[in-house]
Amino acid sequence: MTVVLPPKGVFAAAVTPVSPQGEPDVGLFVPFARHLLESGCNGLAPLGTTGEANSIGVGDRLAFIEDIADHLPMDRIVVGTGAPALADAMVLSRVATQAGAALLLLPPFYYKNPSEEGLYAFYSRLVDGLGGLEPRILLYHFPQMSAVPITLELTRRLREAYPGVFIGLKDSSGDFDNTRAMIEAFDDFAVYSGSEEFLARNLEAGGAGCISASVNVTAPLVGAVYAARGTDAFEATQAKATAARVALQRQPMIPVLKAIVAARLGEPDFARVLPPFTALSESGARALFATLASHTGLHDLDGLAPVGLDD
Repeated sequence: MTVVLPPKGVFAAAVTPVSPQGEPDVGLFVPFARHLLESGCNGLAPLGTTGEANSIGVGDRLAFIEDIADHLPMDRIVVGTGAPALADAMVLSRVATQAGAALLLLPPFYYKNPSEEGLYAFYSRLVDGLGGLEPRILLYHFPQMSAVPITLELTRRLREAYPGVFIGLKDSSGDFDNTRAMIEAFDDFAVYSGSEEFLARNLEAGGAGCISASVNVTAPLVGAVYAARGTDAFEATQAKATAARVALQRQPMIPVLKAIVAARLGEPDFARVLPPFTALSESGARALFATLASHTGLHDLDGLAPVGLDD
């Protein structure tokens, strides 16, 4: 069986611009997405954790998926289609599969650790419910946030039961030993690290790259790491990307990323976040920009004026 994997390289776990009513703003998102694809990203992963997906209604997520499919190369898009409710995850996965995207299946976020058998039932019922469609699913291992670990054994069971369906995994655990184990365990399986901090190690181990939140604002820097593989500049370029990531992740990531994107694009609405997040104040953003400029390779932040952060 020929397994069609997503592109290798650097993916931005894309932020979602939203209207005052909390609806995704496709008019703002599409040009930003194109900009990322032209600035070092091999692909995008919208409607994931960074995209505030579980704070957006299912109807709005469906409309967003259908709208971006008319404007973006869906073979470079991995759409977040997970939801706590199986029925919601199923309808989202159906629409995204029909649109030609691969699926980043957010785990069924839960309050107490479910059994592996329960997780297997969730994923198998979802695939069975898609009927004759042929989804391409990346599992999402983020146990410190979801309380739902995606283990080697669960992954093996799903791949054996559904050949060609479970084609990869995003590992946001921060444990590279786990990432390496996933890379080494399976053939035709795209394993992405959840941070560019691990990009060089991921690629050297045979992984697929990274799907990272901070790439929304570091795409050229992280894209340069991927471009430098196999050269003498590889390690030094990775060190610069790591420094930027470490500085960014000290902050509440989603409001910070949106504030930076809004300022760079001059689009105040991009700074808007969904509850329970709160936007940065203008004074807080200005101080943060100065700090990031002095400690990272994001030199364009030096003196950049925040926009639209007090609505």
